[in-house]
Formats: sequence, structure tokens, C-alpha cells
Amino acid sequence: MKKIGIITINDYKNYGNRLQNYASQEVLKSLGYFPETIVNSQKKKEVIGNQTESLSSKLKKLTIRRVAGKINNKLKYNYVYKKKKSKYSQQKETNFKSFTNKYIRESQYTISEESYHEKLGEFDCFVVGSDQVWNPNYRSGSSIDFLTFAPAQKRVSYAASFGISNIPVEYSGLYTKWLADFSALSVREEAGAKIIKELTGREATVLIDPTLMLSKQEWINISSSPSNKPKGRYILTYFLGEKNKSVKEHLKKLSKKHNLKIYNLADLNDRESYIQSPSEFINLINDATLVVTDSFHGCVFSIILESPFIVYERNSGSTNSMNSRIETLLTKFSLRSRMAANCKEEHIFEMNYSDIKVTLEEEKQKALEFLGNSLP
Repeated sequence: MKKIGIITINDYKNYGNRLQNYASQEVLKSLGYFPETIVNSQKKKEVIGNQTESLSSKLKKLTIRRVAGKINNKLKYNYVYKKKKSKYSQQKETNFKSFTNKYIRESQYTISEESYHEKLGEFDCFVVGSDQVWNPNYRSGSSIDFLTFAPAQKRVSYAASFGISNIPVEYSGLYTKWLADFSALSVREEAGAKIIKELTGREATVLIDPTLMLSKQEWINISSSPSNKPKGRYILTYFLGEKNKSVKEHLKKLSKKHNLKIYNLADLNDRESYIQSPSEFINLINDATLVVTDSFHGCVFSIILESPFIVYERNSGSTNSMNSRIETLLTKFSLRSRMAANCKEEHIFEMNYSDIKVTLEEEKQKALEFLGNSLP
């Protein structure tokens, strides 16, 4: 049995990350491979492609809005978020690592740009993805995410994501070089394919997120019900950005009008909801009357589990859009009507998944064909 090394972000506090990692593993297993996720560490770098940016030059590139957003986020982090997070963070990480230990095969060693491992020679191929492995804001342009430690013929990207619509100029040189060496390239959104085309001239296949490759029942099989789950019908909110005033007012209106409780997942104001495991995340979405989110994977799991949802644009304070992956997802499944700005209230709890299932099956076959042609 051929061995495949998975390179992804090892994030033990992010639902989408843990669940896409599990899904990638299961997809590769279904194709007859022996997958193992290679634990890797990243360090924040200030020098990119032999270019060093001073603080003043970085600030000149920012709009007033972005500067204000960064200052506001920093203040919140220092005076509110950081204090609360420290209370709950350890338990959340424990829950996520428990999920990982139970469901994901990880390497017993860690690699970095400074230190690889002799066991890397045991792998027949390496797959990087999915998640935002190529987002320079998260990963600082790490060569590990481009599999530079492996021969070119062993490098495959599987629904990898940049997470943003444009690559900062200081990263473009290295990205161009590293992307050119892949034996096969696939990305998760149209914006990613466009970036690769502009940087290398290569065509990248756009594939669905690996989580969409598993069936509803396969996800339910690894779900579990949290102890503080609401009794009766409820609205589940899952926001990675801030909920603005209009979102909060809309939620109150829906809650009152339809007699629905509100459960705010990953809410720092509520310890129990903040520390929920990935298995509990699945259960909460599956049983929700309505999911309200700004998260890509919030949308994905609503689709998989056939839960009605509406999605708001992420309030991140950044001008470099992180919503391209959601736009690609909603367009692919003809679900742009689920965007909050487009969703009519009389249809908010109504969703017909019959057409979605047809498209999903076609996309699954496309992904399997890509992997079949790309892996050894």
C-alpha cells in the first residue's frame, strides 16, 4: 500500500481545519492509500524573497480603514479577547487534540523549514491542502506548504486555498517558483486558480473542499451531542469575525418571531460553547433549525447536513477579501440566495437539496478523477 504524506495547517482550535484534515485522510484511504498527516511548525518571517519591509513602508500600503481595523483588533485582543481566551483556550485545545488522536493519523515527529526528518523518504507522494495553506497572512510564505522538501514528481495540491484574492507583491517571486514545480495543482476556489494562472501560466483544477466528499451519514457517525445543547428548536450562530449591530438585530428578530433559542458557537462569553469539540460542531449544525454564519465551513457543513443557513460577509477590517471561497461554493451549488443580502425572509427556513445532491455527486467524481490521475 502506497504511503501519502498530508501537509496542512495543524490547528487544534479551528473546526474547519480539523475536519478538512480528517476528510482528506478518509478520501485518500478510500482510494487505497495509507495517509499520514505530517506535523509541521511555522515561524513568522519578516524577510520574504530577500525583501525586508519596514513598519513605515507596510503602513503606507494600508488604507485608513485597515489601519483603524488593525488598531481596534489589537486593542480588543489585548484587553478583552486575550484575557477571556486564556481561561478557555487550554480546554478547547485538549478537546481538539482528543478528536485528532481519535480520528486522524499524525506523525510522531515534527518538521520545519530548518529541520526535516528521515522518515519523509518513506512516502510515495505528498499532498498539501486543503484549508488556507497558501495564505501568506497565516503561513508567512513557508516552503513546507509548497512541498519543497520533496522531488517535484511527488508534489500534489488537493483543493489548496490561498484564502485571499490577491497575493502581496513581496510573496509573488517565491510563490511563482514554488508553484511551478508541482506535478499536479488543484485549488478550492476560482480566485486561487486565477492567482496560479497569473503567477505561473498553469491551469489549476478547482475542486470542492474535501469535507464535501464525505456523506452526511459519515459525518454523523463521528458526531457527538454537547451537554449544553439547547432543548427544542434553535438558531446556531458561528462567526469568525465580529457580528455587527444589524446582524444582532436580525437574530433577535428571527428568534422572537419564530420562537427559536440562539446558540452562539465558539462564543468567548460562554465557556461551554467556546470549547466544543469538532464532533460537537457537527452535531450542533445537524440539529439546528437555522445556521447563521460568516464561515466557509459553516456553510459547507450546513450543505452536507442539509440544514437551512444564511451567510454574512466576514467583518474582518481588511480590504483583501477572504470571501472568495464562500462565493465559489455558493455559486457552484446555485446557493447565492443564501447570502444574507439576497435571502428573503419568507424562504429563510426553506431549502431544496435535490439539485444540490446532483451537483455534489458530479463534483465528487471530478475530485476523484483528479486524484486518480495525479497520485502514484
